[in-house]
Amino acid sequence: MPAGSRDAAGPRIQQKSPSRGFLFPGWEIGLEPTTFGTTIRRSNQLSYTHHFVRHGCQTGRKYNPGGLPTLLCACMHILVLPKWYPGLPDPQLGDFIRKQMLAVALQHQVSVVHVCAVDGLGEARRQELDTGSGAWELHAYYRHNRSPWAPLRKAINLRRYRKATAAALERLIQERGRPDLVHAHILTRPAFTAWLRARTWGIPFIISEQGSTHLRGTWQRKHPLAKYIDRFLCRQAAAVTAVSPHLAAALEKAGLGRHHAVVPNVVPGMDLPLPPAGPANHFMVVADLVDDVKNVSGVLNALALARSMGHDLRLEVIGGGADAEKLRSHARSLGLEDHVRWRGRLAQSEVRPLMARTGTVVVNSRFETFSVVTGEALACGKPVIATRCGGPEAFITPVNGVLIPVGDDQALCAALVQMAGEHRRYTPEAIRSSVGSRFSPEAVARGFDEVYQKAVGRGR
Repeated sequence: MPAGSRDAAGPRIQQKSPSRGFLFPGWEIGLEPTTFGTTIRRSNQLSYTHHFVRHGCQTGRKYNPGGLPTLLCACMHILVLPKWYPGLPDPQLGDFIRKQMLAVALQHQVSVVHVCAVDGLGEARRQELDTGSGAWELHAYYRHNRSPWAPLRKAINLRRYRKATAAALERLIQERGRPDLVHAHILTRPAFTAWLRARTWGIPFIISEQGSTHLRGTWQRKHPLAKYIDRFLCRQAAAVTAVSPHLAAALEKAGLGRHHAVVPNVVPGMDLPLPPAGPANHFMVVADLVDDVKNVSGVLNALALARSMGHDLRLEVIGGGADAEKLRSHARSLGLEDHVRWRGRLAQSEVRPLMARTGTVVVNSRFETFSVVTGEALACGKPVIATRCGGPEAFITPVNGVLIPVGDDQALCAALVQMAGEHRRYTPEAIRSSVGSRFSPEAVARGFDEVYQKAVGRGR
């Protein structure tokens, strides 16, 4: 989408005259973003009040307009290259990464370039820009090739990915200037792009990992060349961060960096009104419907078992994925048609109101690197039944929920029945207070700020 064109998803923002009174002519800081004939799409998701203008941030701290040494600047321009990010194909995918980067935007100027293939895209490439949430977020979509011949399909899609990336980064430089650091999320393509651009621009780059592939053995089964490239990129990075100590240990064991900084995900909603406790017999699952990871079929099995024992329990499922139809069929085979409601994929802004009305959230995963859903449920004052799968253990206590073994339908059934019977003792106020401030946007911003400062210092 060329600059100056109209985006049907949002309003056209008119150009403003730059201020002359703040540090340097042509650099304005204010409550609304200055744009230069660019069309933007406003977001109704997690928002902060900080807006950015070209190469400065509204934190009251010094910033680098391009000519000053970064050493003098507390606020840096961070280019974020995520593999996953909420957008056209999936409004939920990578929402945890977005929350992290909007938290970083509390202290730094954040520019996100998300390059993503879309099936059936009407044009070869499309750009959508969102500046309504505190960061400059550019979605660079390209049409996904579906050739049945894998080598041809991969070659075409790689070429389209590179073209979409080049166009998006050219727009970034024109509208935002050169970044001070590149932050790649999830191996391999974003990290490879970060490495190439960091070399070209003479700046450091870091890698953040959140993928459960390192926990469930998928990464270990990759081609040796692919694993070599990943290890090379981690060696070249100024830092590699993990979202939990559990994941950091797995990365180090795989040779993907050492001495990882652990920066958690943001748990949003701690400052929102606390909803009342929901119905004791209502349970909710929020997950990608990929059953070998999320084990939603186990929740259905446990629900059917509990109902066969005379307990009137009900389930709501939010999410979509490759196994959605298979799971619906499994629910029908268990006689649960009238007792399970399938919501499909929803934007994050639509999930919280539904979560506020449920009684208990269930996380039955086989692997989790962090489990944002667990944190969001606790922030909403909802008790959680979760497996000991690597992430929820950091949250769950006897005050706010129940931990069960992985893959144990009988234990899950017992936990569902127990929770329904003892629901009153899990008070929303106590559940929320159990989370504390460890996962606040400010805490996450401080964590990444420390990583950035060290990375930039190492690059000098």
